Amino acid sequence: MINERFKELSELSSYLQKLVESKLWAKILLGMFIGIIVGLLLSSGAGLVSPKLAQGISVWLGFPGTLFLKLVQMIMIPLIFSSIITGLASNSEKDQLKKVGLNLVLYFLGTTIVAITIGTVVTSIIKPGNYFVPETPLEAVASDASTAEDAALPSISELPDVISNLLPSNPLASMVTGEMLSIVIFTIIIGIAITMMNEKTARPLLELLSAVQEICMTVVRWAMEIAPYAVLGLMAQLIITVGLKSILGLGVFVLDVLLGLGLLTGFYMLIVWLFGGRNPRKFMSKLRDVQLLAFSTASSAAVMPLSMKTAREELKVSGFIAKFIVPIGATINMDGTALFQCAATIFIAQVYGIELSLMNLVLVMFTIVAASIGTPAIPGGGIIIMTTVLQGAGIPAQGLMILIGIDRILGMFRTAVNVTGDLTACVVFDRFFTRQTQEAAKEAGPRKGELLNT
Repeated sequence: MINERFKELSELSSYLQKLVESKLWAKILLGMFIGIIVGLLLSSGAGLVSPKLAQGISVWLGFPGTLFLKLVQMIMIPLIFSSIITGLASNSEKDQLKKVGLNLVLYFLGTTIVAITIGTVVTSIIKPGNYFVPETPLEAVASDASTAEDAALPSISELPDVISNLLPSNPLASMVTGEMLSIVIFTIIIGIAITMMNEKTARPLLELLSAVQEICMTVVRWAMEIAPYAVLGLMAQLIITVGLKSILGLGVFVLDVLLGLGLLTGFYMLIVWLFGGRNPRKFMSKLRDVQLLAFSTASSAAVMPLSMKTAREELKVSGFIAKFIVPIGATINMDGTALFQCAATIFIAQVYGIELSLMNLVLVMFTIVAASIGTPAIPGGGIIIMTTVLQGAGIPAQGLMILIGIDRILGMFRTAVNVTGDLTACVVFDRFFTRQTQEAAKEAGPRKGELLNT
């Protein structure tokens, strides 16, 4: 079989396992704590340094964070591209691939809608925007940000063009601009085409993609070395820039998002129990390492090898399900990110005093469903795609400046939830598709023998 000729992504999890063993998550939390102290000492309220000098220092403090983000962004597309193709190529059952793929899209769409609903309800009840009191007027903050052209939701007559545009006419251009949904669709088409090639022709390409995966994991390992310093600098930069009063106001929004993510995790546990046939407590205990790493890296793409290993070795999911669902889930199953985007949109509207009607909320939810699917699986990906959501709802996109500092913190939590959602899907689909296929094969065996005997 083709999948025996190249190195699987799950075999590269040793890179990431060492990060878990080195307590990277604890170093991240320590860096966050030190960053808060440094930010308080350099803030205008402390009066130890001049505001001009503090701003100059904050730029350098944010440099490790920028470097970390660039490194992860650099390997995101080649890692996802190679992972999806090798995952598809490892399966020889084309009928099973088609059946799982169609149902997987519906499943991810359903969980995304639930996540957005949770974010909308929780934020509408708590109203965290009412607690935010910026030290700098919003107009001044907005003047520092570049404004984009207004975007509107497509009409029904425009939907055919929107859907057809998802298929990239120039895949390289889509990679340059970071259009993740188009890249995923292109990659799936290429992967399916490779499954129809003969083994001799496909083998060199798959071995090349396997090498690409290993290169990407090496870069991820380098990036993780500076992750604690990146969090330290970004936390200090946040406090220096917006001030302590604003931090306390943003704390309510952070608690709002964490509550929503907690409810979403509870929803996953209900799915694991009802549809996966597993004990939720045992399920969560087996996800500890991959959740800690997802929390540390804030990147679903970076933890894919460990997610696959966890699915296959800890959750006993079939190889096909793990290699097919995890790479695709890391790209389009962004439930935690969708919840954050919805909560952030309503929060910014509250800060600006904009009342969102029921129709506005429905439009926001519709936009976020589409936007979350195309959200890059990297730190800051949720913020990057939020501009389209805000513009579609008629909310000033400059309001994102408020959230840029805390996005790294919330990104760690929502990435852990995103990974949990991917592995929940693995458990559900393994039960309903893999086991059914195995049972059908067992039934077909005796029948075939009886036919031969006659």
